[in-house]
Amino acid sequence: MPSTNEIRSHFLNYFSKNDHQIVPSSSLVPQNDPTLLFTNAGMVQFKNVFTGQEQRPYSRATTAQKVVRAGGKHNDLDNVGYTARHHTFFEMLGNFSFGDYFKEKAIYLAWNLITGEFKLPREKLLVTVYSDDNEAANLWKKIAGFSDDRIIRINSSDNFWRMGDTGPCGPCSEIFYDHGEDVFGGPPGSKNEDGDRFVEIWNLVFMQYFEYPPGTRNPLPRPSIDTGMGLERFAAIMQGKRDNFDIDTFQVLIRASAEVTNTDPFGPHKVSHRVVADHLRSSAFLIADGVLPSKDGRGYVLRRIMRRAMRHLHMIGTQQPVFYKLLPALIEEMGSAYPELIHYETLISETLYNEEQRFKSMLDRGLSLLNEESGKLPSHGKLSGDIAFKLYDTYGFPLDLTADALREKGLTVDHEGFDKAMAEQRNRARAAWVGSGDNATETIWFELKDKFGSSEFLGYKNNRADAEIQAIIIDGQLVNQAEKGKEISILLNQTPFYGESGGQAGDQGIIFNKSSIIEIKDTQKKLGELILHHGIVKKGQIKINDTVTAEIDTAYRQTIQAHHSATHLLHRALREQFGTHVTQKGSLNTAERLRFDFSLSKPITRNELDIVEAKVNAQIRKNLPVRTQIMTPEQASRLGAIALFNEKYGEEVRVVSMGNGNDIANPQTAWSIELCGGTHVNRTGDIGLFHIISESGVAAGIRRIEAVAGLAAENYFKQNLNILNEIAFLLNTASVQLTDRVQFLLNERKELKQQISKLQHQLTIGKDMQNDIETINGIELIFRDVGEIPPKELKPLAESLVKQLQNGIAVVLSSFGHKASIVVAVTAELSKIVSAIDLVRMASSIAGGKGGGGRPDMAQAGGPDINKANDIFEKIKSHINSL
Repeated sequence: MPSTNEIRSHFLNYFSKNDHQIVPSSSLVPQNDPTLLFTNAGMVQFKNVFTGQEQRPYSRATTAQKVVRAGGKHNDLDNVGYTARHHTFFEMLGNFSFGDYFKEKAIYLAWNLITGEFKLPREKLLVTVYSDDNEAANLWKKIAGFSDDRIIRINSSDNFWRMGDTGPCGPCSEIFYDHGEDVFGGPPGSKNEDGDRFVEIWNLVFMQYFEYPPGTRNPLPRPSIDTGMGLERFAAIMQGKRDNFDIDTFQVLIRASAEVTNTDPFGPHKVSHRVVADHLRSSAFLIADGVLPSKDGRGYVLRRIMRRAMRHLHMIGTQQPVFYKLLPALIEEMGSAYPELIHYETLISETLYNEEQRFKSMLDRGLSLLNEESGKLPSHGKLSGDIAFKLYDTYGFPLDLTADALREKGLTVDHEGFDKAMAEQRNRARAAWVGSGDNATETIWFELKDKFGSSEFLGYKNNRADAEIQAIIIDGQLVNQAEKGKEISILLNQTPFYGESGGQAGDQGIIFNKSSIIEIKDTQKKLGELILHHGIVKKGQIKINDTVTAEIDTAYRQTIQAHHSATHLLHRALREQFGTHVTQKGSLNTAERLRFDFSLSKPITRNELDIVEAKVNAQIRKNLPVRTQIMTPEQASRLGAIALFNEKYGEEVRVVSMGNGNDIANPQTAWSIELCGGTHVNRTGDIGLFHIISESGVAAGIRRIEAVAGLAAENYFKQNLNILNEIAFLLNTASVQLTDRVQFLLNERKELKQQISKLQHQLTIGKDMQNDIETINGIELIFRDVGEIPPKELKPLAESLVKQLQNGIAVVLSSFGHKASIVVAVTAELSKIVSAIDLVRMASSIAGGKGGGGRPDMAQAGGPDINKANDIFEKIKSHINSL
């Protein structure tokens, strides 16, 4: 009896021997189809190959594809555990031909594998074909030797596959296995086809048409093949089982669940063990592919799956988190085929543990309320929608989890009442927003949030993703399309673009498809949950519902991440240097620089800044991993994580730790631990370099540091080095000798200034004054414009001049430092009549200055205009003449 792992390997090796390229499973998060919540079929990763948008170096492929069906139209969550074949996670084996072989080869390869390699008896098999696909029917007769009664013609969409309303399509042929007359059920197409006797094991899709609206079809120039075989179903047949949960892989996980809970795997909790086994697989693989539990999108579906398993563990009787303890059994069983389970074991384990711990804190209270309220209901009664909403809103019970718990009691839930309570809460939130005043004009964002929900951010892991345009906004109005040259805002269902928040600038990049390009210059968040891309249409025309590719400018993002991560290290360095009373009061992290405001009552010396800078660079050089964990605010607080001063936190937070020991098992050893929703470098060494440019005060008790990191720091130093080299060249010296050379020149300049001042003084005083003195109204006047003499030397000059007058006034001006300075001196007796203060203020106003002061016999003032000497002299003469 072959194991599930052996069946998978045999399948892949069989097609490899038949010239197929073995292609690894793609991520459960589809990168090329924004309409899909999760990868739900083997062909998803080849979609663009089938449509001709992508070329591969091979024309035949085979895969074992990870698949999740727990959201959207493919949602098997409610049935898992209660049926033989429903799963949230399963593996789809498949072989593909991209314009290479077609129907005959595909049927031959399938028949030979099933009956020749796996030895299934032909009498246990039958097939279906599309009603008018005579070619496929005849090929089954030829290759398998089937009679007409073993080839069932189906005239429905079940046997005709479409990629969408338009695109490649074609008939199918399904292979069924007959479990025997002792099992209830009829063949496909019969009234009892939903029974368990006949089980579909393989579907062969013959992709031979391209469908155009409204339903017209043309033959494809290169018909292709897409097949899918559910590994779990096939393993059950190969292992002689009629229930997928009885195969070896599930039995390993079921027994592990029974062991950690100390219960019988086949006793009263049989269904719960099956739920736990199935949900462990989907949870672990989703986390390994970058999905983390959250309140929206894929993360919400993951949370629903995890919490459903955790409620079943609680029903079994567990008091402490145990879900994560099953991970080693899963890795032992599937880790060799899917090494991502091994690579991300720590992340998966921590996420499972933290989510169960968080959920258990609410589970008892929630179940107590549920039991109390359900106990009041009659048989087959319906739980109030208000109570169901309270369980969701207060205790974190998804609606389907409540329905699952009620189902076991023969009860249901009022879905309409739940929806009404949800709508009322949204209306209350909208009213509170409008009532805030200055944000009242942005109610359009509530319309979009109510219609589409929150934007799903993929940028923690992806720099590029396909998406669907949900809304286009121009000048605050929703529009259906936008043409080249229009400035627009775009809402996507999912995006790698980070919307500005938490001090981190929004991303830039492009959004495009085959016919259009939008250049994105900024990305913003609205209502904390909608991500809006602001840009301009550079090419073509875009419309709502268009499928596009969103790609961020990775170089731009990396420079922002370097600054953001450096900010965390800077915060810790400041607290270490000055005390834990230092707290963040604001930050800005852009591609060019970082700005960090913090509480501190005193200026920081350059020496202290050097110490802080050295602490940050020491952590950078250690090049240790930067880790992100999701946990409750209470758990984060126990770890010592620092919360930001103005942030509101919900049920869960992202905790970013970096530097120092960074012990995976003990995050408290990290040097920096902060609550943060931004994007960061993978390792501290990715920051590269950190340098503080300036420090200043911005308010009472608030200081500000401006700094650069990474590429911005390199550019900063290059720019300054170029300046130094240029100065060294101009001064004809080596850059290492620049300080000595500049000091020499400064000393020389000082000496020359002193000599100039002395000579100017001698020249001013030694000049023949008799020719320069004017007498007006019996008052002697002498004026001197002494050029670039420092203002402090003007008074001695004026004093020397006035001493040579009997009854007079001396006025001295200079233009030092591109500013006019004026001194007026008046002889002692005359100062009782004419005040030097009045005269100097008069002169200052002409030079564009204000005020001036001193004594009646000596006063000084200034002004910005150095070209008013003649006007000043004439004004003073006019004033004396009027006395």
